[in-house]
Amino acid sequence: MRPRPWCLSPASGNRPAARLRLALALAAATVASAAVAQPYRDAALPVDARVADLLPRLTPEEKFWQLFMLAGGLDDGLARYEHGAFGFQLGSTGDGIGVDAIQRHFVEDTRLGIPVIIFGEALHGLVRPGATAFPQAIGLAATFDTGLMHEVARAIALECRAAGVRQVLSPVVNLADDVRWGRVEETYGEDPCLTGEMGVAFVTEFERLGIVTTPKHLVANVGDGGRDSYPIHLGERRLRERQLQPFAACILRGGSRSVMTAYNSLDGIPCTASAWLNQTWLKDELGFGGFVISDAGAVGGAMVLHVTAAGYDDAAAQALRGGLDVIFQTAYDHAELFLPAFLDGRIPPAVIDAAVARVLRAKFELGLFEQPYVGDAHALAAADLARHRELARRAARESIVLLENPRGLLPLALGLTHIAVLGPDAAEARLGGYSGPGNHPVSLLEGIRRRVGPSARVTHAQGCPRLDPGLVTIPTAFLSCEQDGAPQPGLLGAYFDNVALAGEPVLTRVDPQVRCRWTLASPAPDHLAADFYSVRWTGKLRVPDDGSVAIGVEGDDGYRLYLDGALVLDAWRPVSSRSLLAATRLVAGREYDLRLEFRSPTGRAQLRLVWDRGQPADRDAGLREAVALAAAADLAVVAVGLEEGEFRDRASLRLPGRQDELIRRVADTGTPTVVVLVGGSAVAVGGWRDRAAAVLQVWYPGEAGGEAVADVLFGDADPAGRLPFSVPIAEGQLPLTYDHAPTGRGDDYLDLTGQPQYPFGYGLSYTRFEYADLRLERTRIAADDSVAVSFTLRNVGPRDGDEVVQLYLHDELASSARPVTALEAFQRVHLAAGEATTVRFVVGPDQLALLGPDLRPVVEPGAFRLMIGASCRDIRLRGILHVGE
Repeated sequence: MRPRPWCLSPASGNRPAARLRLALALAAATVASAAVAQPYRDAALPVDARVADLLPRLTPEEKFWQLFMLAGGLDDGLARYEHGAFGFQLGSTGDGIGVDAIQRHFVEDTRLGIPVIIFGEALHGLVRPGATAFPQAIGLAATFDTGLMHEVARAIALECRAAGVRQVLSPVVNLADDVRWGRVEETYGEDPCLTGEMGVAFVTEFERLGIVTTPKHLVANVGDGGRDSYPIHLGERRLRERQLQPFAACILRGGSRSVMTAYNSLDGIPCTASAWLNQTWLKDELGFGGFVISDAGAVGGAMVLHVTAAGYDDAAAQALRGGLDVIFQTAYDHAELFLPAFLDGRIPPAVIDAAVARVLRAKFELGLFEQPYVGDAHALAAADLARHRELARRAARESIVLLENPRGLLPLALGLTHIAVLGPDAAEARLGGYSGPGNHPVSLLEGIRRRVGPSARVTHAQGCPRLDPGLVTIPTAFLSCEQDGAPQPGLLGAYFDNVALAGEPVLTRVDPQVRCRWTLASPAPDHLAADFYSVRWTGKLRVPDDGSVAIGVEGDDGYRLYLDGALVLDAWRPVSSRSLLAATRLVAGREYDLRLEFRSPTGRAQLRLVWDRGQPADRDAGLREAVALAAAADLAVVAVGLEEGEFRDRASLRLPGRQDELIRRVADTGTPTVVVLVGGSAVAVGGWRDRAAAVLQVWYPGEAGGEAVADVLFGDADPAGRLPFSVPIAEGQLPLTYDHAPTGRGDDYLDLTGQPQYPFGYGLSYTRFEYADLRLERTRIAADDSVAVSFTLRNVGPRDGDEVVQLYLHDELASSARPVTALEAFQRVHLAAGEATTVRFVVGPDQLALLGPDLRPVVEPGAFRLMIGASCRDIRLRGILHVGE
């Protein structure tokens, strides 16, 4: 089952058969063109013949626009798109232009009538109102159920076709090697086998329905410290053995026709311009015939971030020469930044033509020239959406992981009279990143109320917010200044092109409030560089009449704060980012002269002028309410969650805000407490795990999530989700993946084990399963042979349930260090209480091969340890297979 992209060696990229088919297609086109004035419009001709006819008809400007895709750009209408376009993102129609109206312009009002591709985000449901919101991708991975993934993907694809979407910027097949990364929720976890299988199941259904899929982000989108888009420094072996596997699986087995590159750099080269990635590996070795797109705005990153290009046009030239085909931007006006490189010869014409041919081929394959309009051909009935909602509920049930249930509290027994449903995620049905609004999302609170009906009283209190709101940016309404003698709301900012506030400012402007995030650019690009500048804000601060406040500053680099001429905060020497409050509290109803000075010697600055209006007693009110409800109840369900997402990486694995305290205080009432974790990544549970009677990881469970969690709580469904990543005990263990190579000495720390809190593949059930009678069809095979491995699985518990059977492998002696264990296959099996079945796997070259010293795949002779169990650490059966001896 494990995909092996590196099985294609550099020499295996040649495809004689494909070249022969192309030659025959071109020959057929030559014959047909004599009878057709514009052969590219003839649907009876082969696609390659139509491409060959249309390509030379395009002007240089028209070729550029076929390689320019936009997430936006329609606010000013369609008339300016006289040269055509690659396509637009669904929802970018600023003035309400429909999909068919967009296509009609390009088909009827442009010179060559080339239709556009409407694309969208569809990670776990199409991002638009009315579309079904399924569990987040990490939750779908936790099902370990590829059959279910096929069903979910087909449902999403049908909704995409109904909306006119013909390309999705999904799935994310990056490996979640560090759970601090804010985008773990978008992935299928840390393992290349699981990720590859889920990715293949997803893309297959879309491609079957004529929708181009776009696995992303080539190649690794998380770097040191779990930070998004951080630079990557990985050797070719590591890339081929792990990071590239899921991409190759989606392309070779799933048929993906597009790939998106990453924002970051690989060994010093931006991924958008990496010839090794985009040309050598992807196109030459894999024979990828689709098109490569950048992430939104990523091409220009070579100039403004990586500083490897002299300008946007130079960045475009480097990217196209490096194998990129399509530049993805967010505004029409961005085109003028990149167009010169397509017209002045810096990009060889053959490179441009090859990229345009890939785009045109996709448009012909999609049938857009024949059927560019949506109409009602793919319309979905209400019954279809109802079935999709029920599928979303089933997927959510399958995704839920039971982490703890030491005393068997779950499933809940009948007879409860009072349930307290608490926590910031109890009444909020969050859907996760890259989500539409969903169709009537059901919260956990609502799901429990529906399940118990009038038989039990269900009360609710938030307890605390997910984030501590103590420090709030001072609003504009409480700030004032004068500019040119006229009063203005906000503060007057004087900007200097030095770090000493010296001389005359290069810019003076009124800023509504001080809330700056200049991490990627200058605060005033027309006047200042992105580093080495200073700012002085002056004006007046009015303190609200409803109480005294403490004023402070949150930021990095250096700052000083003055009130009525007195220095109250001094952090002028740049050290680190920090939050400081002045020692004095401001008097209610008064007005103060305010001066805030800031300097940024190296750029990447963040700064907020904040105040604290809360009182300690007020902050405890919510916690006291939750504790009181819990103390009076038969059961407490505490729903807590993460704050994460794109460009929202975490330094800590603790729950944010005061949620850990909420759990401890509720559990300390003595009322049995079930903790429900909402989020897409790992949570450190050590501070309260032993206090909880049960712990469920429910991810972002989709629009029917509240009902699905209630199904599991009350035993209407068995929790059989499994962890798609390792959960550390502490951040100091990171990065932590189960399939690492053997260490040079030991795994442990002086003050902590090297093992995770919960291992990859872990999850509990309401029933028990017995593994027995491991059978190898043969114990010795040739290097190019395969063998069947089977065993008996029996449900020996009191309830029907699912087991996720996992096959791991270890090479006992190899020419290069191999993982201590690696997932090679898995099956989700449903058994009634007392039922038994035979589970069968096939092990062959795809599972046994490794990269030899020359980085070519080889099955080396020797012994291989086969391990079958319920997680990477819960191995129930073990056997030895001898290969090629």
